[in-house]
Amino acid sequence: MKNKLTIKPQRVKDAKRYFEILSNPHFKYFNVQVRSVEEEKKFLKLNTEKRRQKREFNFGIHLNEKLVGGIGVRVDGFRSYIGEIGYFVDETYWGKGIASKALRLIERFSFQNLKLKRIEILVITRNKASLRVALKCGYQQEGILKKKLVNNKVYHDAYLLAKTR
Repeated sequence: MKNKLTIKPQRVKDAKRYFEILSNPHFKYFNVQVRSVEEEKKFLKLNTEKRRQKREFNFGIHLNEKLVGGIGVRVDGFRSYIGEIGYFVDETYWGKGIASKALRLIERFSFQNLKLKRIEILVITRNKASLRVALKCGYQQEGILKKKLVNNKVYHDAYLLAKTR
């Protein structure tokens, strides 16, 4: 059977699965700390309004209909032609090309549907796997931003990667 990867708008009914993925202690570099399934539900309920305002579009990553991660694009509030993408994948599926495939799907959505001219990705400098995903998908490293991301109250330097159309 061929593996089919799709991205679909996130659903509140998947809150428990997202919580399972995001509460993995091996997610050292992902700067979203979800404390409960209820907290995740609150986040997911905001997605409809964010989409309506055309400021954030969050998707589940599905492999053969199983939810295995998440990916989203946030549109810059002042420069509506720029978006920032973030992504995460369940540890069970790390190293299988899933993040790269999902990144290409959301990139297509962002350039075609949102008419973005620039997409950025910020990656904590120690997160070599996420850096490889962005580079594999043709993003150009533009620099290092000092203390740009915070994770567990620790500030981290981040690579700034971008692709333009």
